[in-house]
Amino acid sequence: MALEIPRLKPDWRAPHISSHLLILLLIITAILLPSSLSEFPSSSSTMHTNNWAVLVCTSRFWFNYRHMANTLSLYRTVKRLGIPDERIILMLADDMACNSRNSYPAQVFNNENHQLNLYGDNVEVDYRGYEVTVENFMRVITGRHENAVPRSKRLLSDEGSHILLYMTGHGGDEFIKFQDSEELQSHDLADAVKQMKEKHRFKELLIMVDTCQAATLFSQLHSPGVLAIGSSKKGENSYSHHLDSDIGVSVVDRFTFYTLAFFEKLNMYSNASLSSLFNSYNPSLLMSNAFYRMDLYQRPLHEVPVTNFFGSVMKTIYTDLGYQIIPSIEESYGRVMVETDENVDEIIDGDAKKEKSCPFHVWLNLLQLKVAENENSETMVMFGFGSMILLLVFSSWISLNHKL
Repeated sequence: MALEIPRLKPDWRAPHISSHLLILLLIITAILLPSSLSEFPSSSSTMHTNNWAVLVCTSRFWFNYRHMANTLSLYRTVKRLGIPDERIILMLADDMACNSRNSYPAQVFNNENHQLNLYGDNVEVDYRGYEVTVENFMRVITGRHENAVPRSKRLLSDEGSHILLYMTGHGGDEFIKFQDSEELQSHDLADAVKQMKEKHRFKELLIMVDTCQAATLFSQLHSPGVLAIGSSKKGENSYSHHLDSDIGVSVVDRFTFYTLAFFEKLNMYSNASLSSLFNSYNPSLLMSNAFYRMDLYQRPLHEVPVTNFFGSVMKTIYTDLGYQIIPSIEESYGRVMVETDENVDEIIDGDAKKEKSCPFHVWLNLLQLKVAENENSETMVMFGFGSMILLLVFSSWISLNHKL
């Protein structure tokens, strides 16, 4: 005699099953949607949030005094225009200030009048002497450091960063020498910039090179968002500006000298454009032809302030009232948002703690936060699609219950 076992049919209308199903769907969507957003970053729509500078002197020996003065001059300029030391990587291959032949101990000048000591009291050198190598330079810009390297010696940029890369020293056709012992070649630089772009380490990059045949160093670049300028074209030399008879060597190069002359007229609030900087270079004064690589750069140069690379990023919030802050969406839910340059700290009180444990409220609060921050259109579209999917799943589940 066969025993008939009744086939059990799950009751989807049971409250414990329906609530668990809904929570599961919400959790899956909340996990998958942010990850899908991160897979499609758009550098053109990413907001410019911070500036960094990597300043590299690649030369050793006393007769290359001017290369250290070049680098320290740019260091002083970007600090004066607002980039803080923690966002400057300074690499000096030699210490001219303490050289026994320096008639002005602990001082470095870029002009024979000796009015401005570039070394000063607040110079923070990140890589000094034999630390300035091609390997360390590549590690800095690509971010591939060993664990023991401190944060102060790392380029901690992101996809919202504008980076100024300045290099000075001796070079030739598609290379620049490091300490007369090794070379950085143009394809090495191009590969490193490609890695930076793939790892979202910059939004825009300005490469400025003051060396002989400087334009050849960035001939292999192919990453978007990169702008490059060199002090001389292929087959041309870059020359020093003047000799200091007291020190006994040249103290600055021509290209850097006229770059500094341009910036000395500006402050961090100036609106001078990159186009005005590039047009300021006179070939008869440089004794070479400055060359610009602009085919990889999307924005018109006359619309780009020089402070986008050489200065600070100042976030301005316009309000109608002097001191009263307009209530935001978060405050209506009992959330107080404290925003800094690096992160957003959330202080959640009262009933909001209970709501945070619910996946639906997590999703709702995240959507409201994105609206309040006014993020790019692509992000909002993706969140819109996610919300539509949730509503569709929920309505289908309701209709299924009614049929059953």
